[in-house]
Amino acid sequence: MTADHQRSKQWLLTLPSLAWLGVFFVIPAVLIIITAFRPADLQGGVGAGWTMETLKVLGDPACLPVVWRTVWLGAASTLVCLALALPMSFQIARVGPRLRQFLLLLVVIPFLSNFLIRIFAWKSLLHPEGPLTKLLIALRLVPEDALLLNNAGAVLLVLIYTQLPFAILPLYAAAEKFDFGLLDAARDLGAGPWRSFTKVFVPGVRRGLISAAVMVFVSALGQYVIPQMVGGASDEMLGNMIARRVFADRNLPHASALAAALLLAVLVPMLVVTVWQRFDKKEATA
Repeated sequence: MTADHQRSKQWLLTLPSLAWLGVFFVIPAVLIIITAFRPADLQGGVGAGWTMETLKVLGDPACLPVVWRTVWLGAASTLVCLALALPMSFQIARVGPRLRQFLLLLVVIPFLSNFLIRIFAWKSLLHPEGPLTKLLIALRLVPEDALLLNNAGAVLLVLIYTQLPFAILPLYAAAEKFDFGLLDAARDLGAGPWRSFTKVFVPGVRRGLISAAVMVFVSALGQYVIPQMVGGASDEMLGNMIARRVFADRNLPHASALAAALLLAVLVPMLVVTVWQRFDKKEATA
């Protein structure tokens, strides 16, 4: 089999996936960007003609705090998830096969239940009459009038809970290929456990670390169900603002402008990581 024939066969195998992405991602994304340059009509639809006025919604003073809240909640949840996922993936990769399968099953189990049901469960736990609140009050860890629900802390907590598996799985995939003999060599050379972990293991799984960071951050940026259900009136994220523009304000061009900005915020990190990994791979094979 020639190289050209093998390359054409690979393209044929990827055509269904490319067609799926084109129909359900590329075309809707292009339509959103086009709608962002159209005026809104009085019936809640898209008017005739073209305008740049719609893009002014991105500079609205009321929008900037929401954008900042979306970015810092996404960044904070990403950092916490990585801090939790690194030691977890390290330990999962080092245990025996049976225990490893059991631990991976525990990581995947949340995906077996509906997303909304899990959020409702956290809403019940964080409710003032919920079991978690009562337990913390009984242990005197929080005051009796503590409100664990409808605040930014609740949003961050549930974001971490929902995004943590997306950090563990790519890090585990990278840790599974890591040569743990390098840690023993580092300790023989005088490095302690923490130094060998941070100076040898973490750089060794940097590709998995970057993939996990992008997956968690991108997924957290687009959340709107979590702040709507466990956050307060002042804890909305950009996804909530887009939903309000669509359903309450009935202004599709404004919603499209916000969605296009969110789309760019998602695509730019992914493109940067893709280009960086490609150059890193070329340097490694050079």
